Amino acid sequence: MAQRDKTARTARTKPGSTSGASARAGAEEMEARQAVIDTALAMSRLGLSPGRSGNVSARWGTGMLITPSGLAYDAITPADIVLVSQDGTWDTSQRLPSSEWRFHLSAYEARADMNAVVHTHSLHATVLACAHQPIPAFHYMVAAAGGTDIPLTPYATFGTAELAGHVAAGLARRNACLMANHGAIAIGPSLPAALALAAEVEVLAEQYCKVLAIGAPKILSETEMAEVLERFKSYGQKAQG
Repeated sequence: MAQRDKTARTARTKPGSTSGASARAGAEEMEARQAVIDTALAMSRLGLSPGRSGNVSARWGTGMLITPSGLAYDAITPADIVLVSQDGTWDTSQRLPSSEWRFHLSAYEARADMNAVVHTHSLHATVLACAHQPIPAFHYMVAAAGGTDIPLTPYATFGTAELAGHVAAGLARRNACLMANHGAIAIGPSLPAALALAAEVEVLAEQYCKVLAIGAPKILSETEMAEVLERFKSYGQKAQG
């Protein structure tokens, strides 16, 4: 489901509201909560996050909707998705949000143009992250992350403000990065876009690991990558209108 930008929405709907506008707002929020669940389930089915690892969020109003802490993805219902405000608070009658809620919020703050975050512990991306190896321009598809490499952010304990700061800095100039001794994170204008990029990062990580096993990779030049990035701006199908 394409995720619409919710940054302009500030009102919240109380359950049981009878007005047409409130009913529509409530339905939209329920749809957004289900989209977060669907993305988390797809992430798991793709093998991007084993067990209960990883987390997913979508921008909602000035805050976000995020997967809860510690629940198996196939057990999550829309009511379990946690609404976290911009200031990092949530209604205590809700579930606890993912322990990584801080870096999700920091990603949205760093990138006002992005509306979804997918954090994975995918195998090869995590291997590189644990080896403190960013992914250079060994293949032109590295440009899918928005630049000439997929950078590595410094290590910090999970769930901390320090880690959130590292993630925000890494995503300020890229749409994906590796997180040292941790995993990977991808952002996008929609949940499907963020998930697709997370999957692409894992493919590139696997390819790069195999190249390293053969020998030193041949890195594309800055000039070539600049050409690729320019071509990516017009790549794909244009909307008919």
